[in-house]
Amino acid sequence: MTQQSSTDTSSRRRVEGVKRIVAVASGKGGVGKSTVAVGLALTLHAKGHRVAILDADVYGPNVPLLLGIRRRASVDTEQAMVPLASVATSSERPEPVVRHGLTVFSLAFLVGEDQNILPGNASLAGLLIRQFLFDTLWGEQDYLVLDLPPGTGEPQATLVSQVELDGIVLVATSQSTALLDTLRSYHMFRQAGVAIIGRIENMSYLLCPHCGESIEMPRSEDFVDSPFAAVPLLGRLPFDPSVGHATNSGRPVVLTDKGSATTRAFDQIANGVNAFFMGE
Repeated sequence: MTQQSSTDTSSRRRVEGVKRIVAVASGKGGVGKSTVAVGLALTLHAKGHRVAILDADVYGPNVPLLLGIRRRASVDTEQAMVPLASVATSSERPEPVVRHGLTVFSLAFLVGEDQNILPGNASLAGLLIRQFLFDTLWGEQDYLVLDLPPGTGEPQATLVSQVELDGIVLVATSQSTALLDTLRSYHMFRQAGVAIIGRIENMSYLLCPHCGESIEMPRSEDFVDSPFAAVPLLGRLPFDPSVGHATNSGRPVVLTDKGSATTRAFDQIANGVNAFFMGE
């Protein structure tokens, strides 16, 4: 496993019933992080693991959409957040839903899908996600995949100091901006003493629809000399139009096309994540 720093981890708590928490992170939005989190969770489940996923992206909670879970009705967001303060001492703990074999919870379950989750008080994001982690009725799980928002702010800052995260999967594309922003995330987790499982390069190449030849996407020259290059590569995902169609249908491509390049890449990625923990 990746060696951790000397950061004090004594104040970090584990989540009841969850064997491992794997956080999926990126430095920049738009790199397909949530799609990767869902694909990884479904592939781990297909390999026989009990898997939960928490959509912790308070700025764009898209996991329900990717899994075909919709809530169109609008609610009063302040009223929706008020009961959370008493959840820990209440008999009414948040209950996840089961979809495609995954145990799922998202902030999007509390409000309409087009509403802002934290109007005017984004500083609460870390405390809110921490509370959902510890109070949700997860049951017994081999993996809990945590879909984080992009960047290095909240809820990341709270989670790395208060929650025992077992490993981070970093998602980036080959472009300079995505690489630079994800490198900031890499340094944040390293400094916090959280193990880096590996990296995933999304939208890495395009398969010609006529001949099947792989067409590489433009690659940043900054990558060669970057510390990010030393992070183990878990897999490269293609730029695959079928992923977009699958999003619209709520049935991810790993479920609908077992032989696709995307599904094969996710199988490799899940194997890499499993291998990381084999030495436990």
